[in-house]
Amino acid sequence: MKFYLNTALAVTAVLAATATSAQTKENKQEKPGINLSYMDKKVRPADDFFRYVNGTWVDQTEIPGDKTRWGSFDQLRENTNNDALAILKEAAANKKLAPNTDQGKAANLYKTIMDTVARNKAGIKPLQPYLAKIDAVKDIKSLQALLMEMEPEGGIGFFGVYIGTDAKDSNRNVVSVSPGSLGLPDRDYYVSDDADSKEKRELYVAHVARMLKYIGYKEKDAAIAAKQILELETAMAQPRLDRVERRDRRKSYNPMTVADLQNVTPSINWENYLATVGIPKIDTLIVSQPKYMASLEKMFAEKNVDSWKAYMKWTLLNRASGQLSTNIETANWQFYSKTLRGALKEETRDKNALQTINGTIGEALGKLYVEKKFPAEAKAKAEVMIQNVMQAYENRINRLPWMAQSTRDNAIKKLRKLTVKIGYPDKWKDYSALTIQAPKDGGTFFGNMKNVSRWRWQRDLEKLGRAVDKTEWGMAPQIVNAYFNPSNNEIVFPAGILQPPFYDYRADEAVNYGGIGAVIGHEISHGFDDSGSRYNADGNLVNWWSDEDLAQFTGLGGALADQYSALQPLPGIYVDGKFTLGENIGDLGGVNAAYDGLLLHLKKNGNPGLIDGFTPQQRFFISWATIWRTKMRDEAIKNQVKTDPHSPGMYRAYVPLQNVDAFYEAFGIKEGDKMYVAPDKRVKIW
Repeated sequence: MKFYLNTALAVTAVLAATATSAQTKENKQEKPGINLSYMDKKVRPADDFFRYVNGTWVDQTEIPGDKTRWGSFDQLRENTNNDALAILKEAAANKKLAPNTDQGKAANLYKTIMDTVARNKAGIKPLQPYLAKIDAVKDIKSLQALLMEMEPEGGIGFFGVYIGTDAKDSNRNVVSVSPGSLGLPDRDYYVSDDADSKEKRELYVAHVARMLKYIGYKEKDAAIAAKQILELETAMAQPRLDRVERRDRRKSYNPMTVADLQNVTPSINWENYLATVGIPKIDTLIVSQPKYMASLEKMFAEKNVDSWKAYMKWTLLNRASGQLSTNIETANWQFYSKTLRGALKEETRDKNALQTINGTIGEALGKLYVEKKFPAEAKAKAEVMIQNVMQAYENRINRLPWMAQSTRDNAIKKLRKLTVKIGYPDKWKDYSALTIQAPKDGGTFFGNMKNVSRWRWQRDLEKLGRAVDKTEWGMAPQIVNAYFNPSNNEIVFPAGILQPPFYDYRADEAVNYGGIGAVIGHEISHGFDDSGSRYNADGNLVNWWSDEDLAQFTGLGGALADQYSALQPLPGIYVDGKFTLGENIGDLGGVNAAYDGLLLHLKKNGNPGLIDGFTPQQRFFISWATIWRTKMRDEAIKNQVKTDPHSPGMYRAYVPLQNVDAFYEAFGIKEGDKMYVAPDKRVKIW
């Protein structure tokens, strides 16, 4: 659940009748705490803890057809989305709602998304002016002119310019240049020789050819262009940092003067480019991948204009596909959701509309959501729990046997300076400069999203020369997730995640500590994982470790990575322990800190004894495994191990626990049991 601003994250999927049955069953559970009916008590917890906690649920549940994964997270997201959607529809039906209010803009955007009659009538008409401009490209000069024109609308490929926090000066906004977009979701799909990547590349070419016919390509020409696009995108993928390297911010922090960048990519007039897109004269910028920019220069020097055009047309179409006619939207879904991740049917349009609104003007809807769905008691109780988990974390740091005092002092300083945000922002985003028109006023989905892109660009430009606004949130309140932002040294818990099964202010504390408590500990741990630990207490990319301690920490991380790299969710498909290391450290540290936080609570408030036949310690670990209750489609697993830094949920449910001594004590796990890991092989980091 790590979240860096300018980064994203994704999600879920079965047979309608079974899905409805499972959902109804879960929604009917009124008693707060653990749902015992989901457990499989024929299985010993010492042999298969995931199955012990979730086995009956696994047997009785099918993944909904419009999802690629289903579990506790997904169920909560579905319920929360239903709540948010009901609020959104109520706003859209309110004829008295002023269109220039934030809520009015959310309602108007929703209406244009749902107006499929107008979208189908327009077809590809919204793209035609852009396609004509792409056709007019003749050389590098005209290419640059088009790239400059498109930058405020999100770009059109090759490279992108954005404005965000300087990794080494967290109070300063800085201009960065990054690689352009690719049609496949990760570099590995282009460069790997495994059977799945090869198959997906072939299917991708067929998909691109099919899509190009929507914008006027004849069949033969579409096939040729699709191969050109794959070839060009492969050349763009090869020099990029791989998925493990991208997790090391030091590798992507490369300050350059504009003159330096001019030497790397001389085909682009960078002073002219930056000035034209509205960026004032600057001394330096950050180039995230210089090797990529040097390779891009070679592509420009080859002057393969036809390939440039094909790539830009595809990038334009692919990015806009969900905003155009329903047949184009469905065709794109068939590749990206069905082929790549195994979905059986499309998500309903209103749910897709909600996701768009959450990702664009989410706080406008968030205001309404918080008023109706987030009780004050939930926030107050969560704040107490966070303080306990943070105190437990500090206690653990003080007891680390491998850490020298100087590093320990820096770690505690960072922990104590950690900012915690709960529920919703104190200061809401200002959407007053954003124009969103309703269909009756001539508004369209495509046109409104163009306005959103330009509004965001202008908003970012205004950040230059100003201090970073650290009150800003990176997620809307109705999002079921949480994140750590290293530059702000903050952990953030939107209202959406402060609900069962993660958090129920009516439930016993063992359940809450095993759920949201461990999530809190997980986000704290991101400040001390292999990536977040490179930032100091002020959110700057500065080393605060002694050489000896860093070597110890790196060795422990390597041992944890090895544990996960041995996991094989499908034949020949392995979890990448190095890629998922940050999240795995987060889980391990989170469980340890939350468990100690529970002990602090019990010491202060007393032990309630057995509940449902389980001790508080047992209920803690059962609760943790409950929140990672998960089923996934095979294609979704293949996609996840390539693209997602989180390990599959079924492993998150028990692998961290195998490194926690208290888990063995709680369930009497002994040598010879399948869950048993020898004490000298248990990884203890934080």
